[in-house]
Order: sequence, then structure tokens, then C-alpha cells
Amino acid sequence: MKKLVVTDRSQCQACLSCEIACSEAFYKMYNNFDTPCIRIDVKKDNSLNVKACNQCGVCAKKCPEGAIKQNAKGVYMINKKLCTGCLTCVDACPKGIIAKVEDKPTPSKCIACGICVDACPMGILEIQEVTD
Repeated sequence: MKKLVVTDRSQCQACLSCEIACSEAFYKMYNNFDTPCIRIDVKKDNSLNVKACNQCGVCAKKCPEGAIKQNAKGVYMINKKLCTGCLTCVDACPKGIIAKVEDKPTPSKCIACGICVDACPMGILEIQEVTD
């Protein structure tokens, strides 16, 4: 299974380069609340949490239209033709990282493309082949 892995969360500097790169790739703009499929959050203890999709498949199981399927590499993809924009997947995502922009009909999720990996100046993101 191909997925995005955060190798060392403690090294994150919250520069948001990963969020910005992801947002611009999907939406050609950045809005930290709506557009990235990766998120940097500050926890209550002021430490940083990098939220990245682990391809768990909860979104696919909850999608009433069957619009989210796992591809041959183990990545869950949203079929924009089948998606009705009901946002069940957005609500179901345990990490809250399925993006939905108001003026777009369908949400977006991490597809393990590696754009955020290339953007991270700390080198703490990797696309890995993981066996379950």
C-alpha cells in the first residue's frame, strides 16, 4: 500500500509548505481551513501535530454512492463522476483531512502524490510502500 508517512513529527516547524503545496495542486489557491489534504495543528500542549491520510478506508466505507475506491496501489481515490457531494466522507474522516471548497462540487483527499513531500523543507514526509 502506498501512503504518506510523517517520519518525525517533532521536526515539523509549522512552515505550512506542505499545506500550501497540496492546496495549490488541487485548487490553485490556499485556504488553511478548506483546501489542504494534509494539516498542521497545534495541540493543547503547544506541540505540533501533522495530520496525514493513512489510507484507512473509513471514507470509502461510509460513502453512500460507492464513489471512493482503493486503487491497485492501495490509495483511496474519489471518483468525481460518482460523487454527489454529500460530504459524508468529510464527516467520516477520523483525521478531518478530506478537503472541501465551497465552490467545488466534490471533495478531495490525499492521493499520496508526493507534492507535499517535495515541499517540506525539513524532509519529514515520505511516500512509502507499506504492507498491512
